[in-house]
Amino acid sequence: MLTTNQTSQGTITAMAANFLYSLLFLFGLLLQPLSGTQVASWRVLTMFFSLVLLVSVLKQWQHIFDYLKTLKNAKEWFLFILPTPILGAQIWMFMWAPVNGLGLGVTLGYFLYPMIMIVVGRFFYNEDMSLLQWAAIICAGLGVAYDIFEYGAISWATLFVCLGYPPYYLLRRKLAVPSITGLISDLVLLLPVVLVALYMNGGFEVAITNHKLWYLLPLLGIISTAAMSLTMVASQKLPVSLFGTLCYLEPVFLFIFSIAILERNLHEGGSMLMYSMIFIALLIMIADYDC
Repeated sequence: MLTTNQTSQGTITAMAANFLYSLLFLFGLLLQPLSGTQVASWRVLTMFFSLVLLVSVLKQWQHIFDYLKTLKNAKEWFLFILPTPILGAQIWMFMWAPVNGLGLGVTLGYFLYPMIMIVVGRFFYNEDMSLLQWAAIICAGLGVAYDIFEYGAISWATLFVCLGYPPYYLLRRKLAVPSITGLISDLVLLLPVVLVALYMNGGFEVAITNHKLWYLLPLLGIISTAAMSLTMVASQKLPVSLFGTLCYLEPVFLFIFSIAILERNLHEGGSMLMYSMIFIALLIMIADYDC
């Protein structure tokens, strides 16, 4: 049973994480001439070094090793490692999409993701859903169904995001993985992959020859580490449904950034009807939370 104090801490943590994530969406532009894939690789690399420093300062290494010792068999180790490629793929999509014309598609994925988490909370953790939450889910579902019926499809980037993250958090929650332990383990496993990628695609050379990247890349790592750590903390302190509800903040910022800064056409991500239905669903969820 989660206490009121835990819920309050989780709420503040989730809000801070959503704000930081929104800032990261713009780094694909700031870090040009790096490609979206190169930026994603650099994000993992800089996150790794930032988190190693953080863990060292907080003297958390023993806690990490103590948790790893609790994994007793191959099944538990498999479940512990399984979420890592999911996180790696989501990091890539988040940094790649804005500079490749799919910023709005990803944004819609983050609009739908909180609603998916509410459904997950209902059917995986038997958390009660209010009438307003049911109304929000139905409203968003009708919007998505309209686009699929009218145009025969919905952006693959949208589905990639809204269906990709829930398994990650479910698996981490199943083994009660501490937030820092889970994140640094993910980064350690992803590190060889991104090092090879940066070597093969020239990402190191581009960074060395562009002086502005010397301070922007470390900043990318610091913000990324803070955002992911706060998200993992919030996911363990909040009921899944409330955690999902608070995630509405991030897509609102992402939507604004996509239109105002990335200058994407509103119709690139979907129909006006789908946008309207999803926004109505979010307003219903906010009203439900306020109640």
